[in-house]
Amino acid sequence: MKSESLKNVYLNGKILPIAAATISVCDAGLLHGASTFTTMLARNGVVFRIDRHLARLIETVQLLNLRTDSDLAAPKSLKASTVELLHANKLTDARIRITLTPGSIHADRPTTLITADALAEYPKQWYENGISVTISSYKQAIGDPTSGHKTGCYFPRIIARQEAAAKGAEEALWFNTANRLAEACFSNVFLVLGGEVYTPPGDTPVLPGIVRQAVIELCDDLGLACHDDRELTVREMLDAEEMFITASCSGVRPVVRIEQHSVGDGKPGEITRKIMHAYQELLDRECTESPDPARKG
Repeated sequence: MKSESLKNVYLNGKILPIAAATISVCDAGLLHGASTFTTMLARNGVVFRIDRHLARLIETVQLLNLRTDSDLAAPKSLKASTVELLHANKLTDARIRITLTPGSIHADRPTTLITADALAEYPKQWYENGISVTISSYKQAIGDPTSGHKTGCYFPRIIARQEAAAKGAEEALWFNTANRLAEACFSNVFLVLGGEVYTPPGDTPVLPGIVRQAVIELCDDLGLACHDDRELTVREMLDAEEMFITASCSGVRPVVRIEQHSVGDGKPGEITRKIMHAYQELLDRECTESPDPARKG
């Protein structure tokens, strides 16, 4: 939020300078973590698969029974407001976040906040040489109503990634309370076993990531078997020939080390590289700048 490119935000129907945007100290998102959000990638002024992001966002609102403004939270309104904010901040490649909360606990005014900041330049070595991850000491609770959803209750994820960073790693892997592989702090995870691709099933639980789904579709296009319906064990994780993680802004990142354990030969694998290349081609196809702002996204 401190970046100079973050000049304006969208808050409750208005585009405002960030210094003028205020939220009630009684907002339930602030006090209780009662919020849901989605983080999106904009490239060439086009938000990648915005409709899928918004559908997941509204589904979370409904599943968790969050009180939000029905008009502002409508996908068409959010989509138009996101494009408007990109133009206001003069951004084409950006990280966008939409946050919805019930608003003040003392007033019937839900909060809708959209931010758009210049996309970070991720280190090339992440993609060329791969990254290291740790195993989080925390567990993904089966039955927790917030698991598998993007809510304001993200502090344990932040702590886990801070612990990973202290060990020189970029991410931390989470297992659920039944010791099945779930996801990373802010990413979905994939394994390659016997030349086939595996990702933990949705009811592990894991977030139904937009890039996760894109990779599943790309595997089909590439003729690769991809399984998203089988629980994955510690043993399978350690036996994996390849591993990669996916997220909206950082894309597809190869994982070459899990703490002291090398994944495969310790280099990004052939299947991972194919998927990375296919994903970049997908972005090129779907994020083509439109001359008509109303048609973007």
